[in-house]
Amino acid sequence: MHAYTLASVAVPVTAALYGLTGELRRRTAARQRRALDRWAAVLADPYQAVMSRWRPYDTPQAAAACLVLDGLVTVNHRGNLSPRPAASDPARVPGHPVPEALLAALLRRTAPATLGSIEERDAGYAAALAEFRTARPALLKVEEPGRPTMVGLYLVMAEMLFCVFGLMSLRPAGDAAWTAAWAAWTAVIAQVIWFPVHKRARGAGWTGDADVAQAVTLTHPALAMLDARDPEALRRLGVSRTRTRRGRNRGRPRRRRAPAESGEALSSG
Repeated sequence: MHAYTLASVAVPVTAALYGLTGELRRRTAARQRRALDRWAAVLADPYQAVMSRWRPYDTPQAAAACLVLDGLVTVNHRGNLSPRPAASDPARVPGHPVPEALLAALLRRTAPATLGSIEERDAGYAAALAEFRTARPALLKVEEPGRPTMVGLYLVMAEMLFCVFGLMSLRPAGDAAWTAAWAAWTAVIAQVIWFPVHKRARGAGWTGDADVAQAVTLTHPALAMLDARDPEALRRLGVSRTRTRRGRNRGRPRRRRAPAESGEALSSG
C-alpha cells in the first residue's frame, strides 16, 4: 500500500476527530459556566440557598430567626410570635422580602400567632413566599453528554487498524514517501491519544456543580447566630412552626361585637 494513501486517510480523520472534540469541549465549558452562574445567583441570597432544605432549617424558619435577632418579634414558650413596638418603625424593616412578609403578616393580626398558623392561613404571606420561590433560577446539573455511538467508534478503530497494518507492511521509497509515512504514523498515534482527550472534553469527572451545591447544606446565618445567642428561642421557633392553632382565636383578628349585640347580651343576663 502506498504511503500517500495511508497519509490521506489518517491525517484527515485525525483532524476531524480533534475538531469535533474541540467543539464538544466548548459546549461542555458553556454548560458548566451556566450551571455555576445559576448556583452563584442562588447562593448570593442565603434565603434562596436554604429554600429547598427540610424544616426547621428552611427559608420561613430563617425569616423568623431574623426577626427575633433584629428585636422586631418575640416568641414565647408556646411558640406564639408577637411583634414588638419597633416592628412598626419604617427604619427597622428587615431589608428582605421574606422576613418583611412574615412581619407584615404578624402586624395584620390583633393577637400573637404561631409560624405554622401564618404559613397555613395567611394568604399574603403565602403569595410573597411563592413569588420569592418562583424568582429562584432553575439549577442546572451538568451531566456528561451522550457517549459517541458505537458505530462511530467501530469506524474509527477500523480506520486505525487499516492504517497500522498498512504502515507495518510499508516500504517507503524516497523522502516524500517517508514523510507521508511519518505523517500517517503521527496521525495514528494522535488518534490513540484522542480517546482520553475526548473523555475529558465530555466533562467526565467534573464535580464543579456538586462542590458548589454542598454550600446549600449550610445553615442560614440567622439560624446559626440565634442558636449561638439564644438556643431556647430557636427551640421555641421550632415549636411555633409545628403549631397551626394558637388557641381560641387562633391568632386571627377578633370579631368585635356590635353595641346592640352587647346590650342584648347584658339584658338577657
